[in-house]
Amino acid sequence: MSDRSSPGAALLAGPRELGELARELRVDSVRAADAAGSGHPTSSLSAADLMAVLLGRYLRYDFDNPGRPGNDHLIFSKGHATPLLYAMYRAVGAVTDEELMTFRQAGSRLEGHPTPRLPWVDFATGSLGQGLPLGAGLAWTTRRLEDGPARVWVLSGDGETAEGSVWEAAEFAGYHRLDNLTLIVDVNRLGQRGPTRHGWDLDAYATRFNAFGWHTRTVDGHDTAAIDDAYADAMDTNGRPTVIIARTLKGKGVPEVENREGAHGKPVPHADLAIAALGGEPQDRVGAHPRPPIDAAPPRRTSHADAAAPTFEVGGSLATRKAFGEALAALGTARGDIVALDGEVGDSTGLQAFADRHPERFLECYIAEQQLIASAVALQTRGWVPFASTFAAFLTRAHDFLRMATIGRADLCVVGSHAGTSIGQDGPSQMGLEDLAMFRALHGSTVLYPCDANQTAKLVGALAAGSGIRYLRTTRGATPVIYSPDEQFPVGGSKLLRGGSDDRATVVAAGITVHEAVTAADALADRGIPVRVLDLYSVKPVDADALREAAEVTGCLISVEDHHPEGGLGDAVAEAFADVDPAAPARPMPRLVRLAVRHMPASASPEAQLRAARIDAKAIEAAVLGTLGEGA
Repeated sequence: MSDRSSPGAALLAGPRELGELARELRVDSVRAADAAGSGHPTSSLSAADLMAVLLGRYLRYDFDNPGRPGNDHLIFSKGHATPLLYAMYRAVGAVTDEELMTFRQAGSRLEGHPTPRLPWVDFATGSLGQGLPLGAGLAWTTRRLEDGPARVWVLSGDGETAEGSVWEAAEFAGYHRLDNLTLIVDVNRLGQRGPTRHGWDLDAYATRFNAFGWHTRTVDGHDTAAIDDAYADAMDTNGRPTVIIARTLKGKGVPEVENREGAHGKPVPHADLAIAALGGEPQDRVGAHPRPPIDAAPPRRTSHADAAAPTFEVGGSLATRKAFGEALAALGTARGDIVALDGEVGDSTGLQAFADRHPERFLECYIAEQQLIASAVALQTRGWVPFASTFAAFLTRAHDFLRMATIGRADLCVVGSHAGTSIGQDGPSQMGLEDLAMFRALHGSTVLYPCDANQTAKLVGALAAGSGIRYLRTTRGATPVIYSPDEQFPVGGSKLLRGGSDDRATVVAAGITVHEAVTAADALADRGIPVRVLDLYSVKPVDADALREAAEVTGCLISVEDHHPEGGLGDAVAEAFADVDPAAPARPMPRLVRLAVRHMPASASPEAQLRAARIDAKAIEAAVLGTLGEGA
């Protein structure tokens, strides 16, 4: 049996009260969009009955204490339906009527799509197809890591089920038997430009979810008794997630827009007439008083502060991907809040070391990069520190989840291995050649690119201690260990590997090209041409002071990167000399020479790849000589 009658539950008694709450939600949705002059009230009107029953009889939430461990989670995947979400907050007294009328206005918390600026919102949504992956990751977290009582409810539109991310999440939730997850699909038949793919064919949706192991229910989304029964069934279902597929009318209750095309994303015309059609503004509001959450303790995270980080002997060699794996496994021992997520390549990325030592905090997401990042975003909302890892090239599939994570002010670590042409014979489909640009473009991100094992180990710790989206780029092949285990690598720093007052040029490198740059500099020194080598391991934020000092001494900077020229290391160097503040004194621009992967690679050995891209030691040496006007 469901626990709807548990002690302390504050339930709306029956269909009349639930119907009145739904009417209040509809009226407030119309009012908010009308005050803003924009918004999506018709999408809100279709789901009002679904949310009224949830809010009035099932959702367990303490709105005065949004951080309470036992709180349920409500995710609006159809994030454009914020008039309904904010009307719900108005109904429970979390926002005032005055604040509701600030919807979409400058400075208001009530943005056009929900963000965690509101304490009751876990995730930024609005890019369709993300709510279910986030909800599935959150359901896994609360069930597997915390063994808590909280349920996860996701409201989705029917049109967004065309997104592949939805089906990555459907399989994830079915595979993990997440019976604390309920998806509510508002099948109102109309998308932005016309009918959705399956219209009101509820069985088409049910068949698909059944195939992934879900318990399915189809209901009339405006029949509160049927909705009530479906929610109770979801709570009584064990071993399977539940999807409630609800047939609804877009614009329900307002004749001028009900089930009509062309009304999406617009305020309801003649709001006063629409409110009258809905029964007028409520005088004595029924409101809603959600049930209190079941008491739950915060998760216990066992740590061992004396656990030692790995160190590596100078003069040896090791791939930075393997050093990453060892460092993260050690960090997982030292800190019980670290969770590792794999895209089914852990034996290659180095993540297997963590899986072997901490299987209880390891999540295999398989080849589903959108779900990989969504799960990481979900974990960090609960206070965990996620490290999501796969090949750098495959992270491009999850870029939109990363973009939305920045809007949601998420904190997570991402590690991309097998970066650049130096991976060798696997060819261009496996080469991360766009990843630096992708992560640098994310708001508030940190981008780090180590060149040796000890540097990698220190930067793994720096990632865990940071905030925002943090990205670590690792290399497939073994590289020499050149730094002492005692060396420090602050975020935003760099290391001067070769340099003096008479340097004639500066080579700026990171990762694999650091070793090529050192080889080139030593060869040039043998010819009496001193060259500065700067290891710019912090690609964002960049060490602008070191770059400007190098420019003052040498007048010429040559960046060399195993990445396409757009958006990578060379752009980071150039931006150090840009005038961000027009009122600030202008800086002299040095001569900038940029070596990068400008061709389309094919299969070849790592050495041949670097040579073909003209980013190996010989190419660096030639670039320096050409820049200085020296003969080869």
